[in-house]
Amino acid sequence: MDISSELIQTLLPLYLAAELGVSVLAIGFIEGLSVAIATATRLFSGLLADWSRRNKPLAIAGYGLGALSRLIFPLATSVDQIVLAKAMDRIGKGIRSTPRDAIIAAVSPPEIRGESFGLRKSLDTVGGFLGPLIAILAMTLMAGDIVSVFGIATIPAALAMAVLIFAVHEPKTGAAAKRPAFRLSRSFRLNRAVWGVIGIASVLMLARFSEAFVLLKALEAGFSPSWVPLSMVVMHAAYGLTAWPVGRRSDRIGRTGLLIWSLMFLMAAHLTLAFAGSVSVYIVGTVLWGLHMGFSQGLLGAMVADATPDDLKGSAFGAFNLATGVVVLAGNTAAGWLWQSQGSQAPFLVGAGLSAAAIALLAARGRSVPS
Repeated sequence: MDISSELIQTLLPLYLAAELGVSVLAIGFIEGLSVAIATATRLFSGLLADWSRRNKPLAIAGYGLGALSRLIFPLATSVDQIVLAKAMDRIGKGIRSTPRDAIIAAVSPPEIRGESFGLRKSLDTVGGFLGPLIAILAMTLMAGDIVSVFGIATIPAALAMAVLIFAVHEPKTGAAAKRPAFRLSRSFRLNRAVWGVIGIASVLMLARFSEAFVLLKALEAGFSPSWVPLSMVVMHAAYGLTAWPVGRRSDRIGRTGLLIWSLMFLMAAHLTLAFAGSVSVYIVGTVLWGLHMGFSQGLLGAMVADATPDDLKGSAFGAFNLATGVVVLAGNTAAGWLWQSQGSQAPFLVGAGLSAAAIALLAARGRSVPS
């Protein structure tokens, strides 16, 4: 499914800007809205997972909705249709993400939880690596016909559904029988440690906007449209190669210090991309961005799992995703406005400043941050 998604996402900003004439501000809003839709859905999905104590049916529903959205992209001729397809895809992602993470949390012993979530993030990047490579090959063979490349994305989506339905089995453990009865009121009274992690994640997400802006920057750096997906290949290679070992390391030394490193990589990425006037400098920026992702994404999931009782894992991941989604919507819209009104350097420079502020906040919290 990640291959299918990246086939579309690496080319969609170019299609919106070049073919449909959409402004960068609107692209930023669409990207932010997509994330917000997904994260709002994750809260509902998490509550439903805790209530039903079943995760695979929700995962099938979510992945299925995402697969159906792939049929719309090749046929879309207007921004409204693109927004509809994105909304379907993101709702599907929202439905499936929380029960998937809850399954991982349930089967991972605490002593290797960071490694488990890091491994999931590393495996996620396989799609992020192969999808853009396939997009480059398809764009070359199809003479830059983006719509035809969108059509290819339906194939891996269908394969993903077949694997999920026939080869994935939800684990059965005795822990579920010992859980207290689900109460909605209890789901909204998560402990202080969970809300602390959500606060940390919100600050981090405010400093990092959508990769759509990184893709648009590639054109300024000298990439031709057919080769823009290469930047995602580089980014996901750095991401995938670090997420698993970083997660494993966090099980031994704690998570806060590694999160600070992730923000240092993000600040460096912002500054590099802001002044990237050549392909080589731009590639350095995307590597730094990928290192930031590898040092942060798996850790945040592990921190939520560490701080949450077993019977509220779905609710906690749902609240986590909802809060960060609201922040992403605001951040992406602001980044689009800055790009359009102040130039392409502005959002990256502001992102660097926010990264520095987040580093200071984490450092000040010190030992009080859940590790």
